[in-house]
Amino acid sequence: MKSQARTIRRIRTIAEYHILRGWPEPLHPLIGIIDIANTQPPEKSSENWILDFYQISLKRGIQGKIKYGQNEYDFDEGIMFFMAPGQVFRIEASPGIQSPSGWLMLFHPDILSGTTLARTIAQFEFFQYSQSEALFLSQTEESTMMDLLGLIRREHYEDSDAFSKDIIVSQIGVLLNYANRYYNRQFRSRAQPNGQILERLEDMLVRRLGSEALRSHGLPSVQEVARSLNVTPNYLSGLLRSLTGQSTQQLIQSRIVELAKYKLASTEMSVREIARELGFDYSQSFNKFFKSKTNVSPLAFRRNFQ
Repeated sequence: MKSQARTIRRIRTIAEYHILRGWPEPLHPLIGIIDIANTQPPEKSSENWILDFYQISLKRGIQGKIKYGQNEYDFDEGIMFFMAPGQVFRIEASPGIQSPSGWLMLFHPDILSGTTLARTIAQFEFFQYSQSEALFLSQTEESTMMDLLGLIRREHYEDSDAFSKDIIVSQIGVLLNYANRYYNRQFRSRAQPNGQILERLEDMLVRRLGSEALRSHGLPSVQEVARSLNVTPNYLSGLLRSLTGQSTQQLIQSRIVELAKYKLASTEMSVREIARELGFDYSQSFNKFFKSKTNVSPLAFRRNFQ
């Protein structure tokens, strides 16, 4: 018997989400800050949720585990999740959970209107990471994040004036910059598992670039590569930048250039044949790509070896 498909509920306002979770009415329509110690985990539901606003949570000290997607997490240490509008998610609490602590912050994109952060928030790729790619905080990092959330909360609860919005948005921006720093630390400190991802990526590219698949299917996309490694595209690019200084797309392209150079220098294949073998439909596209990466045309590069 097939399991019943889960329904998806779209939650358009922060006030609506507060009602759904049984929380007090938010003080401001565009931002909500919740003390997790005063909340209960949601009961098991057949619904998935989509929020039309950002969600940042910092949780710790939960005696038990919480299930996010297919992964379970222990909250003895501080852990942060970042979610952008439009993402589907579901939270299931394991039995026996008690003594949670931390903060949950919700903010609508409209609060960023007219600010620098409205233009730059898309650069924080961790908003697109999966729940299995959460940010695990050290004690010092957690203290910094709690201090920042405390500043935002205090500004949120005080009587608003002409400066309130700019102060809150700037504090959110500072928090996101710290998150960027801590994710970079996490990439570097988890050298062994992250190094294994890089090794698997290199192995996959070697197989793909040396097979008929490249000719028939073209260059592998970032999405395809990330899916094969069981990570999200943004997480993979962030990880690779910390390990190699290149994004996923840049790494794929650099391997294509290396292979093209090898074929130009050591075979008698024509430029058109090399282009076809590397997954380019037209030699002009290959010429343009190669020159953009090396500042010389394929034929000019080959002449250096003749």
